[in-house]
Amino acid sequence: MFRSAMQTLAFLYKPYALAILSIGYVLAELGHFVIGVTSKEIAKDLHYGDISCQFNSTTLWLVDLPVQCETAKNSTYCESLELNGSHYCEWNYNGLGLDYQILAGPSFIAVYTIVGIILGIAADRYNRVRLLTVCTLVFSVAIFLSGAVKEYWQLLILRMVLAAGEAGCNPMATGLLSDWFEEEQRGLVMSIFNWGIYGGYGIAFPVGRYVPDLNVWDLGWRACYYGAGVIGLIIAVLTSLTLTEPKRKTIGEEANDGKQVSIWKALLQPRIILLCLAASIRHCGGLCFAYNCDLYYRDYFPDYDLGWWLFAVTIVIGSIGVVVGGIISDKIVTKMGIRSRVACLAISQIIATPFAFGSVYFNPLWAMITLGISYFFAEMWFGILFAIVVEIVPLNLRSTTVGVFLFVMNNIGGNLPILVEPTRMAIGFRESLYIYYAGAYGISKFHYVLLHYVPNGRICGGGEKSGQGSEEDCFAGVRQ
Repeated sequence: MFRSAMQTLAFLYKPYALAILSIGYVLAELGHFVIGVTSKEIAKDLHYGDISCQFNSTTLWLVDLPVQCETAKNSTYCESLELNGSHYCEWNYNGLGLDYQILAGPSFIAVYTIVGIILGIAADRYNRVRLLTVCTLVFSVAIFLSGAVKEYWQLLILRMVLAAGEAGCNPMATGLLSDWFEEEQRGLVMSIFNWGIYGGYGIAFPVGRYVPDLNVWDLGWRACYYGAGVIGLIIAVLTSLTLTEPKRKTIGEEANDGKQVSIWKALLQPRIILLCLAASIRHCGGLCFAYNCDLYYRDYFPDYDLGWWLFAVTIVIGSIGVVVGGIISDKIVTKMGIRSRVACLAISQIIATPFAFGSVYFNPLWAMITLGISYFFAEMWFGILFAIVVEIVPLNLRSTTVGVFLFVMNNIGGNLPILVEPTRMAIGFRESLYIYYAGAYGISKFHYVLLHYVPNGRICGGGEKSGQGSEEDCFAGVRQ
């Protein structure tokens, strides 16, 4: 009876496995991005970063103030500002500065990218479910312990440990999902999994803004990290006990040619190089906004509580965009081949770019409207991107290629956001986001358009319905 019941429920295994992997990724990204929302509270507690004069009143509006707080450049003048006998400014840590940018970007990315390559190579050789279990355990413990830190350096080290654990999620999960699901489902499946980035990022807004205000057990901001860490540990146990290693299978172009290809030929084919460059620039734009949007909106519009709006835009609209992008690319690829996924990438980013500018340019209402439109189209990119990558590299190099791809993409896109801080100091916060957020979207779209014609004006291998190209053509650009 038990065996019969298990056979009846067997069709639920793949969706369940996708759910476990996706939830784990959401938690990892929550730990990654919640620092951007809790930074101000943590900075006040641990004393790092910049100190400035900030609005600090729940009864007054900015339009009522005779002098704006940001005009004060020292604590004496800041704390002397008052209206009707009520002081409305405070001189305190603002959560910004170079210390914060290092926490958010380089400290995480430096470890994430290096460990990602190592774990990518390991995933091509060893049991991926066991490796993923260890990775989930590591990042969950790091998130939990981040709630107990007393010094800035402790938080810095734990950010690195978090990065080491999270580094294995994408290479291993990408390989597992490629083996569990068929080609006609792959774009949607990859999109759902990679939605974890935006799921974790979106959940970070209400968690980071409102959980500290609840002051559960007098923990303040620390409760965010304790809670996420505990849930992550549960997912690690479920990954270990309920998921099994699937049989590895050939997909995409490799399924049409059994030739063995070296790692260098796979990595240096023109498509991979241009795809990686475009993804790096696009990733820079996304991370610049992710790390700074909450601080930006709080700084420019302190009268407005946009936490739930940001949550709704990233979770609801971003999720719809992710799913729609995956479905469209899957439908088109069955008729037009792998190159059609590239077309989806280019078109989605072309549409998203002007609305990304609007999300920074406009006041709150229109900023949220344009951000929602931008997110719908912009967030199609990540799942489609990795569906392309796994379909154009050999089976035995799949996880390694993803690891190297993430190494390059994150070292470029993940470290460029540190330029936001000096640019903010030189020309302003809004202007810096014009350049590194919306501007990066705009630049990446041109690379995706070029990618559609690489190499030699056609996509190669058996993935095309027309049959154009071959394994030899595929690497012609490398040998020339």
